[in-house]
Amino acid sequence: MRFLGVRGTRIRVHETGPSDAPAVVMLHGIGRSLEDWSLQHDRFDDRYRVISLDMPGFGLSQRMPAPTTLDVLADGVWATLDELGLGSVHLMGNSLGGAVSMTMLASTPARVSTLTLVNSAGFGKEVTFALRLLAVPGLGRRLLSRIDPRTAPRVERQLFADRSLVTPERIEMAIKVARQPDFAPVYLEVAKALGGFRGVAASWRTALLERVAAHPRPTMIMWGDRDVILPCAHLAAARAAFPHAQSHLFGNTGHMPQIERPDEFAELVRPMLARVAVS
Repeated sequence: MRFLGVRGTRIRVHETGPSDAPAVVMLHGIGRSLEDWSLQHDRFDDRYRVISLDMPGFGLSQRMPAPTTLDVLADGVWATLDELGLGSVHLMGNSLGGAVSMTMLASTPARVSTLTLVNSAGFGKEVTFALRLLAVPGLGRRLLSRIDPRTAPRVERQLFADRSLVTPERIEMAIKVARQPDFAPVYLEVAKALGGFRGVAASWRTALLERVAAHPRPTMIMWGDRDVILPCAHLAAARAAFPHAQSHLFGNTGHMPQIERPDEFAELVRPMLARVAVS
């Protein structure tokens, strides 16, 4: 775990595995951190250089100067990977990280070898009411400022079907992230860029899926059947958008299959990665 200087911004990175191996890059969701991928590092780093990072303005990373959008996040991740000396990569993204991964593929297709989308944003209007409330003027900032030992467990419980995963360590990390100076401004900028009180906007979703479809890559799409953040009904739309993709619905699983089903997740993805050479 370390911080990199990227265009004058401090970006936190977790890297394991051989430095000369093909690279796997794992991206978290809105308001989250690289800890959401911690269980997957040792399930891939025997054969891959595994990188998870706090995207700009999230986790413990500083923001980029421009207002935060999908394009700004994607550009910030690419700049971080440039700093690490990486060329082509396997991309994995959960929730917002899935939309960022697709944006990275659309902008720089030559550098993306495979795409793994995990309960990804971008496939439907529906989103949890808690996120839609953030679009109410003045209310979003107040809600985000109240993530503390009393409220953080409720937020974490929305993420998992298995409530035993709402551990003191995850609650502590959620509070630490929420206390970062960039947390609320960046969260609200992204939420505004993606939609509003009525849900996730169709305009950016339609445009992004068309751009990604123009550059087909080996793709795995996964969802948890008990996701209350982005409902599993979005999986059907994802399959329609990318008919070439493999897909899987995890039973009794919430918004983060990479945490709730770590072994099954890795077993599903590894064969796809193994079939594709990364330069």
